[in-house]
Amino acid sequence: MAFEGLSEKLQGVFKKLKGKGVLSERDIDEAMREIRLALLEADVNFKVVKDFVARVREKALGTEIHASLNPGQQVIKIVADELASLMGGTNSKLTFSPSGFTILMMVGLQGTGKTTTCGKLAIYLTKNGKEPMLCACDVYRPAAIEQLEIVGEGAKVPVYTDRNSKDPVKIAEAAVKEARRLGKNVLIIDTAGRLQIDEPLMEELRSLKKAIRPHEILLVVDSLMGQDAVSSAEGFNEALGVDGVIMTKLDGDSRGGAALSTKSVTGKPIKFIGVGEKLDALEPFHPERMASRILGMGDVMSLIEKLEEDFEEEQAAELERKMKKMEFTLEDFLDQMGQIKKMGGLASLIGMIPGMGAGKVTDDQLAEGEVEFVRMEAVMRSMTKQERKDPTILNASRRKRIAAGSGQPVSQVNNLIKRYDEARKMMKSFMKPGSKMRLPGGFM
Repeated sequence: MAFEGLSEKLQGVFKKLKGKGVLSERDIDEAMREIRLALLEADVNFKVVKDFVARVREKALGTEIHASLNPGQQVIKIVADELASLMGGTNSKLTFSPSGFTILMMVGLQGTGKTTTCGKLAIYLTKNGKEPMLCACDVYRPAAIEQLEIVGEGAKVPVYTDRNSKDPVKIAEAAVKEARRLGKNVLIIDTAGRLQIDEPLMEELRSLKKAIRPHEILLVVDSLMGQDAVSSAEGFNEALGVDGVIMTKLDGDSRGGAALSTKSVTGKPIKFIGVGEKLDALEPFHPERMASRILGMGDVMSLIEKLEEDFEEEQAAELERKMKKMEFTLEDFLDQMGQIKKMGGLASLIGMIPGMGAGKVTDDQLAEGEVEFVRMEAVMRSMTKQERKDPTILNASRRKRIAAGSGQPVSQVNNLIKRYDEARKMMKSFMKPGSKMRLPGGFM
């Protein structure tokens, strides 16, 4: 998971601080040493770490103490605020042309996921009311045009190509005219990359920039490259001038040094992050929410947005009605499992839940949870619709048939029914006036 190593170490530091009623200068210095080591091990730029620790120490030794926080909590708040500031402070949105037609130019080295990110961005824009079109301007890499066409098909957006031309500028200019003719309001241009920054690449990109005058130049970097990603961002920005960064593969980067260093080193904000291989796995980057997740405090706002995005309003209202009337069945249970799968599974949600970050749920536990999901789904799909709607009819012979059909032991069928009964009891107690639902592990 993203920032897992850093998150675990920082939470260890804060655990020590929380146990102290008063913090001495020595306590703070010791905590700062551990934070500095944690950040360096996370591959954060050395100068960035030095400045960050100095700012946190200065504020921790200051006199601004919130009455509602103990000294340990105060340090955590300072670190959270400074982490958010380090990554840009607030979400940096895309800039759209007031004329109604916007050109976004995507740049980056080979292998960063630039072409796929074009499709991901197109899907994001479509969901937000835009009508994008893609343009293939990488005329060098074998199958680059075909790859963008496949991505465009997956994103359900048109792709402009010209296999007879080797001039990216002419292709882009023609694409602008075609996008306008089709009534599209955003053109996303996929440009050529290299294994490393070189002058011919930059000259080509500068020519493209001059010809089509993009409203934003977005640099795609691979989070797993660490400080090499930051260096390439610095190089592209100096040679071309970029408006923002899209960081791919952040979900697989347990260190997160690139995400923590990019804004400070380049001055350019991270606007989006790639959080999976699927074409809809692109999210706006919210520094304050990411800081909260790193410190194990969850990301409730992103969780709510994800739920709102994937759950239809009528669906949610119907589910609430069923829960209140105790009509929640295994059929509904199966539907909800499908929704969780649509949202990316347990792994994509676990870090957003307060208290469930690094160190709380291991990779092995997460993997076992996903396997358990598959088993439960197999059992439910082996039931008839009538059985899912009324589990009370599941006698021994029916359970044996379901077990055989799902390839699971009868004990797995019994376990599912037991969990379902427990969930109903939990809902019943939650629906009583004045009661508060308590989830396992003391989450609430």
